[in-house]
Amino acid sequence: MDEVSVHVEAEINPTESEERVKRAVENVFGSIPAEIKPLRKGSLLVAEAIGTETLSKLYNLLRRERIRDAARKILFEGLDGKAASFCLNKQVAYAGHISFSKDTAESPLGPIRAKIRCENPRMLIGWLTSKDV
Repeated sequence: MDEVSVHVEAEINPTESEERVKRAVENVFGSIPAEIKPLRKGSLLVAEAIGTETLSKLYNLLRRERIRDAARKILFEGLDGKAASFCLNKQVAYAGHISFSKDTAESPLGPIRAKIRCENPRMLIGWLTSKDV
């Protein structure tokens, strides 16, 4: 597969723990390098990595949770050129599970926003959501 870059953002509200939000992201994307940027209200966790190994935890979670069909649909809905974008519920990710969400409505503390870029995102989505063992 061609080079894959993963960009993840999650707002950290003043009432939230920075460490818990970081753990939520790591529960889905592994130990991805992250930095915290201050916002007017709260802060923003921004994490970026290159390589499909960043997606191996997501790949395994999709299988464990048995939500590959739902993931395929959501990832294809988020296709835009050479990128696929999606949002995850932050609280569910902290618990070590996956729940896709809309940008803000379904995630009261705000979602984890992810964007995966590569030459052939359709092939990447096929790999992430394939039915094979």
